[in-house]
Amino acid sequence: MPLHPQVQAMHDRLERDNVPNLYTLGIEEARAADVKSAVVTGTTEPVAEIREFTIPGPAGRLDARMYRPADAGPLPVLVYFFGGGWSLGTLDTSDAVCRMLTNAAHCVSIAVSYRLAPEHKFPAAIEDCYAGTAWIAAHAADLGLDATRLAVGGDSSGGNLAAAVALAARDRGGPALKHQLLVYPNTDYQADTDSMREATDQHFFNPNAVAWYWGMYLASEQDGANPLASPLRAGDLSGLPSATVITAEFDPLRDEGELYAKRLDQAGVAAEIIRYDGMMHGFFTMVGILDTARTAVTAAADRLARAFAG
Repeated sequence: MPLHPQVQAMHDRLERDNVPNLYTLGIEEARAADVKSAVVTGTTEPVAEIREFTIPGPAGRLDARMYRPADAGPLPVLVYFFGGGWSLGTLDTSDAVCRMLTNAAHCVSIAVSYRLAPEHKFPAAIEDCYAGTAWIAAHAADLGLDATRLAVGGDSSGGNLAAAVALAARDRGGPALKHQLLVYPNTDYQADTDSMREATDQHFFNPNAVAWYWGMYLASEQDGANPLASPLRAGDLSGLPSATVITAEFDPLRDEGELYAKRLDQAGVAAEIIRYDGMMHGFFTMVGILDTARTAVTAAADRLARAFAG
């Protein structure tokens, strides 16, 4: 299919204004541009309560932001990790999505920060995300949450981290998870797929950008082979929580995300793939400018609500 008209209009603006791709910038400039983009493309949907707090992490305090709906508790909880190639992004990056998921899924969403690359290489981010998830589960009662209904989620590198947290939780004896929401996740640092070869548009996410982010995140190829970096390389995917995997047609990560869902299914884990044609990588968080983004977030919330009810 061609690009969705709203995506084509975005592409035309990027081309007209000669906007540089983030991977062509220095890291600090890229971080500033990424945060600015999140503000422009998001939207502020009110929730009943927002609370900022910190969580003890392996190497210091982790910033967290809790979004609570008007529903009476104790409530199910989604721990959400923002995207940005493990090197960009803040809690504001996922603000619009967390607000929507909170209201639509009738759950508490908690966005947890993590140490960024290249200053902090793998496994810093995954260890922070796992520690944040485990702490939330252990303190659920104090937070008005139901620890028996706990999910993880994230987009792009955040989806990668959510998948890794699910693997770590299984292998480390908890916490128990009900669901994993994986939005166009990285699953293999050396993916050689049709979508990786086809997504060459220089105005959108492309293989050059993928390589740039992996290069900042990993210290070595050996790290890239670790399932906590490349979940698709895990030898055993059984015993993991059910999954919703959202992908975009024009995304180099499309195929590796869908391959991960298929491998989960083969391992006996319920996994649903929802592909959005005409969309590019990054669309999910653009709820302020893309109608399909709002559709996708609503679909994700529906899957979360079903998992929490199961």
